Amino acid sequence: MSKPDELLVDVATLVESGQSNQMSLTVVTGGAVITGRLAPEAVWRQRVSEVLTDSARLGEFAAIFTTTTAPGGPPTHLHFHVARILQGTVGIPETGGMYRVSIADVSAWTMGDFSYSDH
Repeated sequence: MSKPDELLVDVATLVESGQSNQMSLTVVTGGAVITGRLAPEAVWRQRVSEVLTDSARLGEFAAIFTTTTAPGGPPTHLHFHVARILQGTVGIPETGGMYRVSIADVSAWTMGDFSYSDH
């Protein structure tokens, strides 16, 4: 979207203000369909930092995710956790991943988490 969808920005703002990680959302961005739950950016950053800290090879990157910046307006990104990229009838990764998506790059979206079949 050349101009971010104001309604989607409002959803992201509400997630950020409530510190909730229960909002399910599905978006289309860059031809990919991502489905999962939104998290506030601070919660998402903390979780990514924890995962990196636990990694023998990637631990040195953990610190950049603990740095926070003061909010300077409405959210510009969606922060997914327990999310999957839908490819055919499969969700990748099976266990869910952590994705950061620019709101400006979302071409379509819907409330809720799409079901998929891994059979």
